[in-house]
Amino acid sequence: MIPFHLTPLAQAIESGFRTLVMGVINTTPDSFSDGGKHLDPDVAIVAGLKMFSEGADIVDIGGESTRPGSVSVHYKEEIDRIIPVIEGICYNNPEAVISVDTRRRVVAEAAIKAGARIINDVSGFRDDPGLVDVALETGTGLIVMHMLGKPKTMQIEIRYNSFPGDIYEFFQERIQALEDYGIAKQSIIIDPGIGFGKTFDQNLILLNRLDYFKPLGKPILVGPSRKSFLGKILDQPDAAARETGTLAAVTASVLRGASLVRVHDVFSAVQACKVADAIVRERVSP
Repeated sequence: MIPFHLTPLAQAIESGFRTLVMGVINTTPDSFSDGGKHLDPDVAIVAGLKMFSEGADIVDIGGESTRPGSVSVHYKEEIDRIIPVIEGICYNNPEAVISVDTRRRVVAEAAIKAGARIINDVSGFRDDPGLVDVALETGTGLIVMHMLGKPKTMQIEIRYNSFPGDIYEFFQERIQALEDYGIAKQSIIIDPGIGFGKTFDQNLILLNRLDYFKPLGKPILVGPSRKSFLGKILDQPDAAARETGTLAAVTASVLRGASLVRVHDVFSAVQACKVADAIVRERVSP
């Protein structure tokens, strides 16, 4: 496998020429927005291929729900859910860039063998230290997300000494630790974790102050898609009906410095990013 930091995708992220779009496929029965929709591998494969045809740069595949209040599943079940999907997408589209949404080394190893090129860890590579070894050994990209506590409890007791200063310090520590371990500087992407141990107001602060994290020198991934803070703003309890709000959050993210956005509806997000990019860069990307 070519090290992630040497791939055209990594170079595109680093250049900042345009905002990249990551599609989301949850092969779970209980994810907050699309739980059960992609539980059938054949359905998930078709959905992933469709996302790439609509302009997705990456498709993120997860086999364990990390929504607020969720509980962990056995690693074998996680593997059984995602591997057929990764293999099916890569078989039909060998150039597809797949990220695996997992906190476990054994799952990441299986996913990379099946064709994944990025590890997306909501724990920020803290839950399973062996996950960093996998990334180092295989040259995959890393998405380091901030989450307060664990998925089961993260929205119950939300406390920060300084916000968003605590998150900045978290990224400083994680970046330093990963680079000291040997991870290439260009392989690391950071995600402030919208909705993962944040209050309603704190989610808005993060989106409005993304440029606060720019001095860290890493591409910023933002995942606002269909989340509950949008439901509160829109008075919309149905997560799937929050797409217009999602596009507004995506546009704000681009204007505030996001390098990548993580969404459920790829087609509309690609269009929104093209317009926002043209405004920010004062030109139209080819």
